[in-house]
Amino acid sequence: MAARLNVFAGACLMIAALGSGCARKPAYEGKSIGDLEKMLHSSDPAVQTQGAFGLSQRGPEAKSAVPALTELLKSADALVRQNAALALGAVGPDARSAVPELISTLGDSEWAVRRQAALALGQIGPAAADAVPGLQKLQNDPNNLVRKAGAEAIAKIKSPSK
Repeated sequence: MAARLNVFAGACLMIAALGSGCARKPAYEGKSIGDLEKMLHSSDPAVQTQGAFGLSQRGPEAKSAVPALTELLKSADALVRQNAALALGAVGPDARSAVPELISTLGDSEWAVRRQAALALGQIGPAAADAVPGLQKLQNDPNNLVRKAGAEAIAKIKSPSK
């Protein structure tokens, strides 16, 4: 009987812990674009990632963050690089100044970063035409998702209405 009570008490504690974790809002939620941009300059990669992700939710409205996001493509942290590319893609054509650095990111050691850079270039559209040779090289990438993202990006760059 005591063993059952211990199991029940443990389960209750786990449910309570999980429930309290759900009530906590993400660090980027409710922040202005200016606040999110400040997060990009943090020394903590987790804060940078949250700032970049928050900006990705704002789309073209976050165009003022393009220079800082472009710099984050050089981060030592793969998740920071991936979320910076995600945000740049969400900005769309107004992120055209990031195209050279996104092209460099197509050679990243992490497949998820390469994929996100390709997707971002596709979202930038015709202004990313210089990326087509690099995107074509992705057709030989070992990762299927990267190959697919590269092909989709080329299609969007060449025919933006798709």
